[in-house]
Amino acid sequence: MEPNENIVIVGGGIAGLSVALALHRLGLKSIVLESSDSLRVSGTAFVTWPNAWKALDALGVGHLLRPQYSRLFSREHEVRCLKRRFLLETLAKELPEGTIRFSSKVVSIQKSGYLKELILIDGSILKTKVLIGCDGVNSIVAKWLTFNPPSFTKRSSIRGYVDLKEGHGLNPEFLQFTGHGFRYGIVPCDDTSIYWFFMLSPFYNKDEEIKKYPKKMKQFVLSNLGQVKDNIKSIIEKTAEEDIICSPLTFRPPWELIYGNITKHNVCVAGDAFHPMTPDIGQGACSSLEDAIVLSRCLAQAFSMSAPKQEHLHENIGTCLKMYAKDRKWRCIDLISVAYVVGFVQQTEGKVWNFLRDKLLAPFLANLMLNKSDFDCGLLRIS
Repeated sequence: MEPNENIVIVGGGIAGLSVALALHRLGLKSIVLESSDSLRVSGTAFVTWPNAWKALDALGVGHLLRPQYSRLFSREHEVRCLKRRFLLETLAKELPEGTIRFSSKVVSIQKSGYLKELILIDGSILKTKVLIGCDGVNSIVAKWLTFNPPSFTKRSSIRGYVDLKEGHGLNPEFLQFTGHGFRYGIVPCDDTSIYWFFMLSPFYNKDEEIKKYPKKMKQFVLSNLGQVKDNIKSIIEKTAEEDIICSPLTFRPPWELIYGNITKHNVCVAGDAFHPMTPDIGQGACSSLEDAIVLSRCLAQAFSMSAPKQEHLHENIGTCLKMYAKDRKWRCIDLISVAYVVGFVQQTEGKVWNFLRDKLLAPFLANLMLNKSDFDCGLLRIS
């Protein structure tokens, strides 16, 4: 007989582990199916805005993360740059042993009465009362919900992370530079480590092969920095090749969230499987943390209802997942749309655009990023 679970989460990234931990805090057991053989700690870092810190506090891990990373900008807003590896490891340590099942890639999803039947790559079968897709932009769960693959923006991003043992000497602030069709930024994480990114539009129009080789990526970035101070240039030069990645920038068109299925019966998506967006307002990972809190509250409410029969529990789950979709849909549509427009404005070339962006829009765009982070997902409690 195939094993049955109450809640299965596909994907062990930021969204998946956050959902699992939020459910655990509310007394609900879940398992996380991760296709890799260990935590997917590859990647660099990301900026955590005030909304992310509210979610991290609700998860009970904010106090573990704050001492490790410098506060950016001002005292009015809590903004820090977190290393992705450290966040994933922190979330994983807070989960009960055995929650994450590695080397567990889902290849097929089938209906089995009120349950969903998951067929794994090794041929094993798992049945679940709730299926949550947190498996990124190429999500098999989103595909099952009939979402299209995310759209390519014709932009890509090279990102890196470097730890300078001697210290970097930079102030705790976001440094951003623009040029002819490119934009790059330097963000200190603490006194020694730095996250940086480089975006160009259109990207790699001459040499697609460069994407496959970190050494070529580094050379490409260095050759396009323009006139910068030596300490900025040395940050790129000292970044190890294994700490440099390249990613196409994709997004889910907002109308797909309006007309698509964010949930269906006992299946839903969260994180990048739900709302992939460009990184131009820094809300991808932050909004995934919001998802975790809202979704877990809704599921906890479903399982707390009196449901003596399987079909009643199934109905409760479906109703509560619809509440989650309704709660999150317009927030995510807003973030996707604003991120896309900000990216367009920041990297569109021309004398008029350059003047508008550099002289008039820069303060507006900075305030816009802060305004979009002024969101409170609430506490982990059943209403």
